[in-house]
This record gives sequence, structure tokens and C-alpha cells, in this order.
Amino acid sequence: MIGYIAFPGGGTDLHWTTAGDAMATIRPRAARNTHLPVRAAGPVPRPGAPLGSEAMKRLLIVHHTPSPALQAMFEAVREGARTDEVSGVEVTARPALTASPVDVLEADGYLLGTPVNLGYLSGALKHFFDQVYYPCLEATARRPFGGYLHGNNDATGALRALESITTGLKWQAVRPPVVVTGEPSRADLEACWELGALVAAELGDV
Repeated sequence: MIGYIAFPGGGTDLHWTTAGDAMATIRPRAARNTHLPVRAAGPVPRPGAPLGSEAMKRLLIVHHTPSPALQAMFEAVREGARTDEVSGVEVTARPALTASPVDVLEADGYLLGTPVNLGYLSGALKHFFDQVYYPCLEATARRPFGGYLHGNNDATGALRALESITTGLKWQAVRPPVVVTGEPSRADLEACWELGALVAAELGDV
């Protein structure tokens, strides 16, 4: 069972435990320790990948980034996903309006970024889910994902929609989504970095 512990104040530690998981520690920055899980068994392999293959895992970032705030969050997530403390992961990014079922099928894990529009997911991310849901429904079950959202007020409806859709796909959340209201603070961007690093660690070697 995945657990989440949030820490107030300066440096933050994230502890993620799943039944049977060992824990590894990386130090991406001197001021912070991030604890990343090393899984005994990975997610369902993508179609065509041989069992036991040592090929690079693919982490796909699907994003709708219409504002400077979301651009900053996207860059922090991507930087975390590409940390040199995690090896064996290739990170690619696709705009939500152009990401295809093939992109999703060829990836081993996902990061999803969206603004909150009128209390709901952006039309772009909803379009993405409409395009990929049935073509990817069975083949991508149990793959890890994370999400980050930006809004100017309440994000409850968007979070509920994201949870409902990803539950239908049977994707597994690595941690709760990062939700930022207003201008992202340093702590917000740190949380985005950690989100990217944690999802990457689900796929690669720490």
C-alpha cells in the first residue's frame, strides 16, 4: 500500500512504500534528501518489449502548458525526471493535443500536466484521454503515473476527474498530484521536481 508523508518547513523528505518495496535514497540537491522506491517487479511491459529486456524504459510527459506558471512546473517535472540519480530512463514530452495512442503504448510510465479550467481538466488533456482511453485500456494497466495541476482557485473537480479516468485505465499513482494555486513558489517547484524523480525511479535504477 502506498503511503505519503508531507513535511512542513524547509527541506522535505518523501517516503514511499509499497508491499515488498525496498527503499533507496538519492540526493539530487544538497539541501534535500529524496527517498525513492526500488521495485522488485516493474509495470506491465509495453507491447513488443521482450521479457527481461535491459532496454531503456520510456517516461512520457503529456502536458498542456499555456501559461508561464505551468511552463515553470513542466520544466521542474522534466528536470526531476531526468535526474542523473536515476538511470535507464528515456524522458520524452508531447503536447496533450498531439500525443497519440502509439506514444502511450510505447511508454512505460506517464507524467500528466494540465491547467484547471472552470474547475475541471483542460480541454486539451481531456482530448488526450478521449483519444487514448480505449486503444490503451488493457495494454497499459498498472503502469505508474504522476500528475501536476495549476489553477487560480479550487481544483477539486479536476482532481476528481483525473482520478476517475486514471482509475479506469488502471494506472497506478506514484504519489498524490501536485496542485499549485497562483504563482508557483520554490516549494511548489521542488514538489514538481520530486514528482518527476519519483516516477522516473519507478521505471529506472536508483
